Amino acid sequence: MRPTGLWFETHAAEARVLETRRARLSALALLAVLAAMPLIAGPWLLGELTNLFITLIAVLGLCVTVGMAGQINIAQSAFVGVGAFATARLSGMGVPFWAVLPVAALITGAVSVLFALPAVRVRGFYLALTTLAAQVMFPIIVMALPMAWLGGLVGLPVTPPALFGIGLSTPGRLYWLCLAVTVLAVWCGFNLPRSRLGRAMRAVHDNDTAAEVMGIPVARVKIAAFFTGALFAGVAGALMAYFLQFVTAQNFTLFASVWYLGMLIVGGMHSPLGAILGVCFVTALQEGLHKAANLMLQSDSALGGGAFFALSSILLALCVLAALILEPRGLAHLWHQVMTAFRLWPFPRN
Repeated sequence: MRPTGLWFETHAAEARVLETRRARLSALALLAVLAAMPLIAGPWLLGELTNLFITLIAVLGLCVTVGMAGQINIAQSAFVGVGAFATARLSGMGVPFWAVLPVAALITGAVSVLFALPAVRVRGFYLALTTLAAQVMFPIIVMALPMAWLGGLVGLPVTPPALFGIGLSTPGRLYWLCLAVTVLAVWCGFNLPRSRLGRAMRAVHDNDTAAEVMGIPVARVKIAAFFTGALFAGVAGALMAYFLQFVTAQNFTLFASVWYLGMLIVGGMHSPLGAILGVCFVTALQEGLHKAANLMLQSDSALGGGAFFALSSILLALCVLAALILEPRGLAHLWHQVMTAFRLWPFPRN
């Protein structure tokens, strides 16, 4: 709902993501604060924010595949792993950083197409099993290939990134790099639904039979949804490889894929804003519970560290379930309700 006094003279102005001047100024202020973080924050906070940015890019890709096109994907962590291993191999071969990111994304997209082909004929539970098979197969394939290819059980080191002779491996510079890529990914995430492909994905999500009757190539759109979501995952994997500086198959587990999907569901599946809010909420909750567990361990509690962190994981899952029960449409819907009330205040809403 738009407040009284807000009108548009052109269709382009009405189609803006940030409709008002206040919203645009708020977004610029937030971006300025994030850009200034390396000047005021310590290495630990920069590392946590960098990891949050990488996770957000991966969940945005999941938002495209699951939220926009309605294709269940439980293998996003495996696709992130493909991008990470591709980055490790390419950086070890001397490929420049500016070429590694797009090539790793395209390799990940090409791999995702192989597992997207069953989506043409199956849906729902059967599609979930297909993507689950991709996640399970990923570490098996990595360890089964010759050790010279992907490092086997040991893994692969990653050559630090550099751009125009400037090293980007320090915490501050890597943070700025991930921030810039995340801003670009968020911009793509918000604009994709308004493109021709995005509208076709929405139609397939709502009713693929009706979409096919309208002339939309459903099979091609489903494959494109997996490919596009995997491009985000490939970029996230490349940044994660540079962040970790060493990649192994154990970094990309089914547990991570489930949490990616959980973040999207908590935030709201049908909007990139939901991916942003879900990642921020779940990440903050994880760090808060882990900090509380560390403080309790330092207080000489009788429970061991494994029990504390298992308990923190259970509490985290219960918090996520509570969020789903209290707001099943996600935090994005709650955000829109709060902003609508803020815009209309102090006028009553009938």
